[in-house]
Amino acid sequence: EPRSAWCCLAWTLLVVTMNSLVFFINLLLMFVIFTVVLLPTIVVVYFGFQCHSRVLHSAARYCKSILDDNSSSALIILGFVIMSPLIVVAMAIYCSLARRLRLFMCFQPYSRAVYKGVKWRWYEEGGLCRCAKGWNTQVKAWV
Repeated sequence: EPRSAWCCLAWTLLVVTMNSLVFFINLLLMFVIFTVVLLPTIVVVYFGFQCHSRVLHSAARYCKSILDDNSSSALIILGFVIMSPLIVVAMAIYCSLARRLRLFMCFQPYSRAVYKGVKWRWYEEGGLCRCAKGWNTQVKAWV
């Protein structure tokens, strides 16, 4: 049966808050994984731009003794070349971790706020981490 207007508003705020929290947890997890995996690219491109004479041309000792404009350009190119495979690796790591932790099952439908008696989706499926149900071995995902 439908909820009253005030009750529906309160439940809507609760469902929106929970979904926003799950969204930000997913976003934080994605940010951490991409930062860690793309760290070599970030470092290589940073040093390439820092030591190139037309960009920053730092007065650091390693820029004067080791890196000239040609090697700085090579670092910049190398950084952008290795970025594509590392993005694929980072996304595969994130997807497998999100699937294993079942993070997308934590999003709640809006009908939870509108109608009485609608159970939490994660509760119906065995709990937040699905501990109550066995693993579904028939589901396969290709990346």
